[in-house]
Amino acid sequence: MLSEQAQTVLSVLQTAHIEYHVKEHIPVYTIDEMSALHLPDGEAVAKNLFIRDDKKRTYYIVVIRQEKTANLKALRQTLGSRPLSFASEDDLWKYLKLTKGAVTPLGALNDETQSVVVVFDKDFMGNQIAVHPNDNRASVWMQTDDLIRLIQEHGNPVVVAEI
Repeated sequence: MLSEQAQTVLSVLQTAHIEYHVKEHIPVYTIDEMSALHLPDGEAVAKNLFIRDDKKRTYYIVVIRQEKTANLKALRQTLGSRPLSFASEDDLWKYLKLTKGAVTPLGALNDETQSVVVVFDKDFMGNQIAVHPNDNRASVWMQTDDLIRLIQEHGNPVVVAEI
């Protein structure tokens, strides 16, 4: 059964008239665990990272293809930011109301200050993407353009970059 957080996300998608499909699965905490599920349309599954600059002034959700690795130094150059590192679990909860393993661009919907920047790998553009609906016991597939529009309408900045 989907959690209240996941049901809330799906309700938001329905209200925004976004076509999606959802699949429940065992809790997953890493992209390797996710890959081991052999889900249909698995190539659409995103790897999501929650990072921050060294002064804790700017936080980012970075959304990349599962086979890619995030080079934080290169990402710093791409974003024109200060040095980057991974954010803490406390910050993950403070800004996105998410727990470890559930990082997702849909977490931006919980960002009351609309200050977390969501960075999408350009390779997702024009394609489907699969992300957690704020719960690591399910994944939801939708068009990347729809997801970006939803996040922008919520008020969070979105960047599409080559990662």
